[in-house]
Amino acid sequence: MSGFMKWMEEKFVPVAGKIGSQRHLAAIRDGFFGIMPIVLAGSFSVLLNNTLGAWVEPIGKILTPINGNVWWGTFGMLALLATFSIAYNLGKSYGEDGLAAALVSMASFLITLPQAHGDAGWGYLHWGYLDARGLFTGIIVALIATEIFVKLTKKGLTIKMPDNVPPAVGKAFASVVPGFITLFVFGAITYVISILGWGSLYDIIFNVIQKPLMGLGQGMISVILIPVLINLCWFFGIHGGNIFEPIMQSIYLPALTENYDAIMNGLPAPHLITKSFYDSFVHLGGAGATLALIVAVLIVNKKKKEYREVAKLSLAPGIFNINESVMYGLPLVLNPILVIPFILIPGILSVISYVATVVGIVPVTYVAAPWITPVGIGAFMATGAKGIGSVMAALLAVINFIIAVLIYLPFVRIAEKQAIEREKVKG
Repeated sequence: MSGFMKWMEEKFVPVAGKIGSQRHLAAIRDGFFGIMPIVLAGSFSVLLNNTLGAWVEPIGKILTPINGNVWWGTFGMLALLATFSIAYNLGKSYGEDGLAAALVSMASFLITLPQAHGDAGWGYLHWGYLDARGLFTGIIVALIATEIFVKLTKKGLTIKMPDNVPPAVGKAFASVVPGFITLFVFGAITYVISILGWGSLYDIIFNVIQKPLMGLGQGMISVILIPVLINLCWFFGIHGGNIFEPIMQSIYLPALTENYDAIMNGLPAPHLITKSFYDSFVHLGGAGATLALIVAVLIVNKKKKEYREVAKLSLAPGIFNINESVMYGLPLVLNPILVIPFILIPGILSVISYVATVVGIVPVTYVAAPWITPVGIGAFMATGAKGIGSVMAALLAVINFIIAVLIYLPFVRIAEKQAIEREKVKG
């Protein structure tokens, strides 16, 4: 164990730290965090339609169109909103005008989208390019457009106004030349792609990058590996969720959207694994199913007062999948005993849930249930919150939770015993 710990500290931790602090990945992560209120609003609108709207017909007649409007302004525009937010954070990280970078990037993204001709009329945009399916295109455009804009700004290609001009006006004119050149570049790229008959930038990115990555994300190895790596980062004190957030959002959120569209149109869902899959069946109480660890401590711990107090304090936030207090308070970070179940449990729960979904015991997830939703309720909502299938999904989440508690129990006993022995030696 000591040899493994030394190797991980020397090889894995520095790499993970660099990834977590890498400017562009940090911008993507912070960009998605920035639009979280909008995502949650869209999630609640879908949940209301699938619960009250579906169960009570008079209420549904009123709620459905209202929530449809909310969905249109949230999930229906997700790629556009993410483009703006990511570019804003990247621009700010360079110490430049984040708002100008965000506006230029959003305009660049719109420039790249194909426009219908003929009966639909020039300028018609299909909404499918603006929702989660356009996330990859939006992310790439946001990063490239912001880099061009920032580099041109830093080179001094700006219009400088006299000192007596209001600062807001000066900032606006300073962005004119870098903004125009950036937009012109994307206009030229879009034109070249069009005359070559390659469709659009969205088509190229979707077929070359997004579609293959989404396919890889559905394999058993990926399903197990991602949550295990998240927890491995956590073990060394690195926020694994933050590091892997760009992957979770850019691969598994579009999968969720495609599932939702298919099911709403009476078609089979194309993806088994979505972001809601992990939130519903694997991250029970947070990464590593730490709510199960809290329960295991409360069941087993009799002599180690500190463990029990931390568990009590962490129980309420743990129910809503907030687990920093147990990560750093117990602690789980750099705990050589508890790391074993902490790493094993996500892989085990992922396999159980994957198999249950494949064989049809539980339906696929297609609703973005808020990540703070408690165990069982989140799975019930994520699978549609109606019918026996959603009940089975909730039951599976509860069973997974019980399995996690049982796995944690012997390791909690060992950790408690070792802690007491160390105290005796010190005493």
